[in-house]
Amino acid sequence: MSADTAGTTPGDQSPGTAHPGTVAEVFAAFLKLGLTSFGGPVAHLGYFREAFVQRRRWLSDAAYADLVALCQFLPGPASSQVGMALGLQRAGIGGLIAAWFAFTLPSALILVAFAFGVAAFGDAAGTGWLQGLKAAAVAVVAQAVLGMAKTLTPDARRATIAAAGAVVVLLVPHPAVQVAVIAAGALAGLAWLRPGPADDDGGGLGIRVSRRVGAGALALFGALLAGLPIAAAATGDAALKLADTFYRAGALVFGGGHVVLPLLEAETVPNGLVAHDTFLAGYGAAQAVPGPLFTFAGYLGGSTTTGPTGLLGAAIALLAIFLPAALLAVGALPFWDRLRSAPRARSALMGVNAVVVGILAAALYDPVFTAGITSAATLAVAIAVFVAQRAWNVPAWAAVVGAGIVGYFVL
Repeated sequence: MSADTAGTTPGDQSPGTAHPGTVAEVFAAFLKLGLTSFGGPVAHLGYFREAFVQRRRWLSDAAYADLVALCQFLPGPASSQVGMALGLQRAGIGGLIAAWFAFTLPSALILVAFAFGVAAFGDAAGTGWLQGLKAAAVAVVAQAVLGMAKTLTPDARRATIAAAGAVVVLLVPHPAVQVAVIAAGALAGLAWLRPGPADDDGGGLGIRVSRRVGAGALALFGALLAGLPIAAAATGDAALKLADTFYRAGALVFGGGHVVLPLLEAETVPNGLVAHDTFLAGYGAAQAVPGPLFTFAGYLGGSTTTGPTGLLGAAIALLAIFLPAALLAVGALPFWDRLRSAPRARSALMGVNAVVVGILAAALYDPVFTAGITSAATLAVAIAVFVAQRAWNVPAWAAVVGAGIVGYFVL
């Protein structure tokens, strides 16, 4: 049995039905993605769809789009939050932790090593293998957009909503606009769309967390957001101050990815935690690693010049910046899973799902295509990866690795 089908039972072949999995299964699936998911948050969503909707069939396209839409509304790293939610859906709280740890570990280790002076990736931005990986990300995201469009925008009204969302996001590229566009999609769905039997995805997300636990997670999220700065100021403890800095970054930034970088710079450089040159060097290295860009926090925590340094600083920063996303996932999903089954909620979500397709289509152009296709040769790599996946059913991870190898020798 291949790694892509390991742990899959015949019952898993009906998308949208929740079958309990194991923590080990979740860890193995996300570790592979953590090692090969280059290209940023939008590309990660494409990798997730290929791995968990198409291959493992843990959930349906509609349920996946609902999940993406929810995480776009919540602050923090959207792709990591989607991964946490997928782990939670599959194997409970243990699955959430396993998904986060496995997806985050590879890039975190590389960036923390870089903070300690291992500069192997310091000038990676111009190397051929990275160009190949970025080109492969274009093909992966294109596959996701086409597949989701076929399922979620099958008629003229939903296609129009998707196109309108794409146009707005392209013309006004700001995370707040994305949230507004999703809200507008929900309103358009309420006013213009009516779910039919074909629009029923076969069930909820299967989140095995009670609303009481969800409410507790939301309360803890708020308590930490308000309490950490008070505790840090009252005690003067450097570890609490570091935790507060990165917790606020994870709790208050919408859109994730590159959006968090200005906030991190404002919180670390002027306060003397890291030097400006150190910040820029780590930012360059972060472009050359797979997995979530938020692991840049591990580099910054390991590079601090005051308070906890080294591995302790890196661990505090990493845990603090991802903790809000985990608490919000546990807190929101039990309520979301019940809400999305109501008829009017389904109408709104049909509009939201269409808008998500439009947002992903816009992101396919910028930043994925604009960053990944820089020459005729990189376009050729992207086309080859697209055909390998589309016509030959080559797994995304294998196509990405192949693109990196080709890029190393050719680009």
